Amino acid sequence: MNADAQGPNPIEPDEKDWTWVLHTRCPECGYEAADVTVDHVADAVRSMVPDWVAVLERPDAAVRRDPSRWSDLEYACHVRDVFRLFRHRLELMRCEDDPAFANWDQDVTAVEDDYAGQDPQVVGAELAADAELVAASFADVPSDAYGRTGRRSDGAVFTIETFARYFLHDPLHHLWDVSTV
Repeated sequence: MNADAQGPNPIEPDEKDWTWVLHTRCPECGYEAADVTVDHVADAVRSMVPDWVAVLERPDAAVRRDPSRWSDLEYACHVRDVFRLFRHRLELMRCEDDPAFANWDQDVTAVEDDYAGQDPQVVGAELAADAELVAASFADVPSDAYGRTGRRSDGAVFTIETFARYFLHDPLHHLWDVSTV
């Protein structure tokens, strides 16, 4: 199959380990993890939903304005899936002792789930619903559970507190991505 029949070519995979953002201000979007608390996450997630919906209402939301980056639609699909993934991982941390998280390859998911071919209106509704679910999940964490841990397969260990800080950077950074092109 040629690239046109499959949709746009995959972008260069992001190989960075973004956990550095827990200790250093993001030089691109300005995110400062040290300023984030678990009880701040729910309101922050809910407050970004109108901006994401507005991004998806752009007439060119599905267009890759730069071949080296996702379209706004593809970023929104990714953020929706991050909301789903982090909600699942948060629940594992709350219910299991030090769970190991299954691997997730965001670039493979983008291709397999055809992010580029999804309907922006549907994605907007799904993103809003999943944002509310992950926001409610973070809001429901009692403060005495903030120290519970979980780990990625690469060895990165998170407490619920650091997990919340790490999580929030992703949708905010990608909102910055879609506003800077």
